[in-house]
Amino acid sequence: MRRLAAALILAGVTAAGAGAQARPNIVVILADDLGYGDVGAFNPGGRIPTPHLDRLAREGTRLTDAHTPSAVCTPTRYGLLTGRYPWRTRLPRGVLWGNGDALIEPGRMTVASLLRDTGYHTAGIGKWHLGLRWAAAAGSTPDRTTNTEAAPVEWIDYTARIADGPTHHGFTEFFGLPASLDMRDYVYVDGDSVHEPPTTTLAGAPSSVPAFHRRGRAGASFRPERVLGDLTSRAVQYVRTRAGGAQPFFLYFALASPHTPVLPTGAFAGRTGLGAYADFVAETDAAIGELLQALEQSGAAKNTLVIFASDNGPAPIANMIESLRAQGHDSAGGLRGAKQDLYEGGHRVPLIVKWPGVVAPGSTSRALVGLVDVLATIADVVGRPLPASAGEDSVSFLPLLRQPSAFERRGAIVMQSGNGSLAIREGRWKLCLAPGSGGLSSPRPGSAEEQGLPPVQLFDLEADPSEKTNLQAAHPDIVRRLTSLLESYRKTGRSR
Repeated sequence: MRRLAAALILAGVTAAGAGAQARPNIVVILADDLGYGDVGAFNPGGRIPTPHLDRLAREGTRLTDAHTPSAVCTPTRYGLLTGRYPWRTRLPRGVLWGNGDALIEPGRMTVASLLRDTGYHTAGIGKWHLGLRWAAAAGSTPDRTTNTEAAPVEWIDYTARIADGPTHHGFTEFFGLPASLDMRDYVYVDGDSVHEPPTTTLAGAPSSVPAFHRRGRAGASFRPERVLGDLTSRAVQYVRTRAGGAQPFFLYFALASPHTPVLPTGAFAGRTGLGAYADFVAETDAAIGELLQALEQSGAAKNTLVIFASDNGPAPIANMIESLRAQGHDSAGGLRGAKQDLYEGGHRVPLIVKWPGVVAPGSTSRALVGLVDVLATIADVVGRPLPASAGEDSVSFLPLLRQPSAFERRGAIVMQSGNGSLAIREGRWKLCLAPGSGGLSSPRPGSAEEQGLPPVQLFDLEADPSEKTNLQAAHPDIVRRLTSLLESYRKTGRSR
């Protein structure tokens, strides 16, 4: 009997050890302004070549009804990392500019802090855009609250330590951009400091061209066209360094592309024949391919969970979307709207998940999921239940990855437009609490075209995926129910 008990104890220890070793590495790749229709696996009629993402889809699963919590950058990143809707923060609309304080609240659990506390090495590489607590230069008056393009940044001391940034929210290390690559100031953040303080100025480019970026100070060696390569090299180096170690790793690879400035380089310039944006998408796909190749060559791929998505829909700037449509490519993949909009083109994004041995290769799911669900899903993967104070709007889709047919339908999900308007989706029904797009597409907020329209829009996405027919007058009961549900999410501070 004693021998049996000892054997059972040993078996338990062995199983526990095996389980610890079997914890997957986790890589989250977030593209910037990549449209639903820009990935070939989600748009068979598309003309931009994305062979590496298409292969990832063949080796994993495509989630075709996945949504960002916002149709713009900053709030989506907040929702992904915290599992909490961004409209619950101090930022009710828009994005943060270069002077903005950290948006993630002190002590709030993030994907990175969850995994760090579970024994992972954690790294963020790429675009942060969630605010930094900059130090103020001696004798200056800091302005941390003026959240506009013209917000002053001259008071910032770029030689001093950053008091609140990625490494204060779970990342063991970070290398990347403070915000978008078209937003001043142009520097790299390395851990808690600026890699090369700004001593020169980038002239900028007008919004009428794909290379658009704002005038601003920059590090002496900073070149926007090199950023994609710099970030990719850093991510590849990280994987090669951490692979094979006893400690599992988490990499949040937040690309700054194909967001403006659209700057395809080398052999990618002119490659597609469709214009600079298409070339830049192809180059971004190749960068992702380099990272995936590093996982394979290092031997880490077989025990790595890879999640790929975009932060919102394609950007309607410099006539890029219209030019591609004229050439037979729809960056929105047939959806209405684009970045900033409440319509599907603003927040429905390509989501691919690969996990060898768990996710069925080449599978597809039409289940409703959101990027706010990443936190709960990863918590589920590592076996750590979320406390009540974290991930208030995050629902695990791990059961969907394991057995799609057994996945229970997620409850309602909420999306936010560039101007802060909200939409709520439950099943086939989507209610937009705005008379127009809430963004840059027609009818724009405050436009003459929007005047006189009903205050809300109700769409049946199963019958009308292009959101052409507003059914709010025909289904007042559904309008009331969804409005009440959203209000309950507001009042209770959670939807999970």
